[in-house]
Order: sequence, then C-alpha cells, then structure tokens
Amino acid sequence: MSYDFETLGTSLEAGVMTVCIRNPPANVMTATLFTELCAITEQVAEDEAIRVVLFTSADPEFFIAHFDLEMILAFPTDKPARHEASPNDFHLMCERLRTMPKPTIALLAGRVGGGGSEFAASCDMRYGVVGKTRISQMEVALGILPGGTGTQRLPRLVGRGRAMEICLGCEDIDAQTACDWGYLNRTFEDAKAMDAWVGTFARRIAAWPPRAVALCKQSINNAELPLAEALREEAYLFQQSLRGPAATPSMQAALALGAQTREGELRIDELCVEVAAQVGTPGKGNGGGENAK
Repeated sequence: MSYDFETLGTSLEAGVMTVCIRNPPANVMTATLFTELCAITEQVAEDEAIRVVLFTSADPEFFIAHFDLEMILAFPTDKPARHEASPNDFHLMCERLRTMPKPTIALLAGRVGGGGSEFAASCDMRYGVVGKTRISQMEVALGILPGGTGTQRLPRLVGRGRAMEICLGCEDIDAQTACDWGYLNRTFEDAKAMDAWVGTFARRIAAWPPRAVALCKQSINNAELPLAEALREEAYLFQQSLRGPAATPSMQAALALGAQTREGELRIDELCVEVAAQVGTPGKGNGGGENAK
C-alpha cells in the first residue's frame, strides 16, 4: 500500500508504522492535514503489514496545535442547528483510531490543543515529556465547544469533573497533571527517552499474534458497555481468540519454555518474547477486531 502525503511522513519497521506530522508553522490542522489524517487512518486500519501505529511530530513544540479556525469560521450558520443523521468526518476519523484492530499511540513531545487533543485522546495510548507537553481545549474561550469528540472522550479518560476543568478553564494542562489524571499513560524527562521507550514498547506489541491484539483491543473498548453485556462479550471474544491459529502453538511453546515452573514464572515477560520469536505470527493480518463475528 502506498503512503504519499504532503503533511505526513511515514516509515514502517518491524510492523510499526510511524506517522510524522509536519505542517508548519505550528501544525495547525488545516484542510490538507485533516484530509490526509482521514486518509491515512483509513489506510493503516486495512494494511495487514501494519500492527501498531505511532503518531509523532516533526516539530518538537507542537503535536497538533488545533483545528484551523479559518475553516471553522467558514462553517455554514445561516440555518438552525440540527441533529445529523450520521457522524461527521472528524468523528469518523477519531473513531477509526479508537476502533481499528491495531493499537494507536500518540507521542506528545510538545503542545497539543483543540482538535489535535481530540485526535490524540482518541488514540489508545498517549505519552508526554515533563516540562514540554501541554494539553489545551481552548474552544469555550472562543465561543464554541470541543466538537470533535472532546466533550465525550475526555470524561471517559479523566472523569467528568476534570473534563469540566479542562474544557471550561481553557488553561494548559502540564504533562505531570495530565499523567496523574489519566490523559497520558506515562511521562519522560525528554523526547529522546520517550521515543526510545515507546518504540521498544510498540515493537513488543507488534510481535504478538495480530488476532489476539485486535480482539483484546475490541474487548477493552467494550468496557463502555453495561458490565453484564461487556462480560458476555468478553467471554465470546475469548472463545474467538482461543480458536485463532496462534493460540495453541503459543501456549504449547510457553509450556516448553518454562511457563508454570517457578523459574519460568519469575521471568514471564521475557518468556513471552521468546514465545513470539519461536512461534512467529500465525494468522498474519487483522484477524478480527471491531466487526469480528
């Protein structure tokens, strides 16, 4: 699959696709960047060579500043507001990040705000840098509201009260606070350390059976369902994973390598990597995911 964009650079290594945002002067989400983010999220969701997607920035001070205000000013307002019959393109793009059958990760070395924050918050995981990363939802101060999933995504990430503080205060949230609140998974002392750790982590995930990764992500997303329904779905997805081509050989390899022995259990994280190296990735491809039946 070809990846040729004006505002995005891409590289693929060991199943990890790195998407680098480059839209100077401040990585504002212009029409071109928005169109290309929509396109690349569609492509990577279907590309079987890609197992993990990392979003980063060529600008150390900005991930995505916010959505282009000039574009918003051009939105039609001559008719009354109405409930649309289907999600808009921005909502669909963000949902692809959340639901595609492979992990999506945002590396936030600098500022991220408005629609950029909504994009990042829709990824499965986010990482930041102490003293550098700043999160902002400034929309209310401009007379609007975070309309690109922000008022729905943030309460699910940080809780209702903190989402109110972020959206109504329109103040920068520093990296450590964002991490304490659950917006960021971890923080690092500098961008180099973040890139190194996240790169290693992404390659680790990329080594696992893709079907198991996809079904696990789908099951975690189901945590937003009522508990009884979510547990029913978890049991069903577990049964699906058990029938995948990687399950039996991987568990057999784990036993042969020392799982369920005292020595093997004390180094189970290393043993998992050895299993992946020995078995490989049977059933290469998406192998299930959000629409698995």
